[in-house]
Amino acid sequence: MHFKNVTIAGSGVLGSQIAFQSAFFGFNVSVYDINSRAIEAAKERMATLRTTYGEYFNDTNRAEKAFSNLKFFTDLAEATKDADIVVEAVPERIEIKQSFYENLGKVAPEKTVFASNSSTLLPSQFAAYTGRPEKFLALHFANSIWQNNTAEIMGHPGTDAKYVEQVANFARAIGMIPFVLKKEQPGYILNTLLVPFLSAAMELWVKDIADPQTIDKNWMISTGSPRGPFAIYDIVGMETPYNLNLMRAEHDPAAKFVADKIKREMIDQGKMGISTGEGFYKYPNPAYMDPSFLKSN
Repeated sequence: MHFKNVTIAGSGVLGSQIAFQSAFFGFNVSVYDINSRAIEAAKERMATLRTTYGEYFNDTNRAEKAFSNLKFFTDLAEATKDADIVVEAVPERIEIKQSFYENLGKVAPEKTVFASNSSTLLPSQFAAYTGRPEKFLALHFANSIWQNNTAEIMGHPGTDAKYVEQVANFARAIGMIPFVLKKEQPGYILNTLLVPFLSAAMELWVKDIADPQTIDKNWMISTGSPRGPFAIYDIVGMETPYNLNLMRAEHDPAAKFVADKIKREMIDQGKMGISTGEGFYKYPNPAYMDPSFLKSN
């Protein structure tokens, strides 16, 4: 594995984390997003991550160096001109990803390996758009990657095995534990387990069976979990569940009700989760962290 130059395409919650993690472990990192507004938001996220990494690893100097070495671009060709690997973390919409890979394949160097951080979509859905299917695969991270340091690696039938190995080695080099899947699976391991759980909680809310805090409290008391499904939604952010339900709505009318409720009651109210200071809970001191949260109802 000879990767040195990493480009992260998409600077949202996970894209920013992947970028900072790579820079923190010594890689040259370029961050690409579609406009200057998105880049300014990314810089704010990186500033927060600088503090997080400095505290978590007890190394503020290393965190400062990582932050100062990040480069930001709104021109995809400039962002990828020296890239050994591009990790895509653009919105979870098929048409957006297809368009992105068509453009990326035209401007990235021949050497560049493409990896998608898609949560639920398969590499085979986009391989033909990349222009280099043998160098294309999925590399999926859990949220808070400095702590939840898993990296799920999933090729498609046309992926060359040597690039799977290279990407697994890259994951190790940035402090992750790689899990290589034997074949394609929507949601990999983590989200195959997690998404039905979160969807069931969302259904309880949408049908007005119970409010989010009641659902979380029940789950936490019943299982001993440190957080419930709606606290997890706050970590993930509202964009991903909204886009996933919007996509499902093409085949499942019930998903449209979910997407509409997320948009109306969360996104339109600016309640995007931890990243905006409020989602289903208010931050930095969410109610579920209060010792009294589990003691009564």
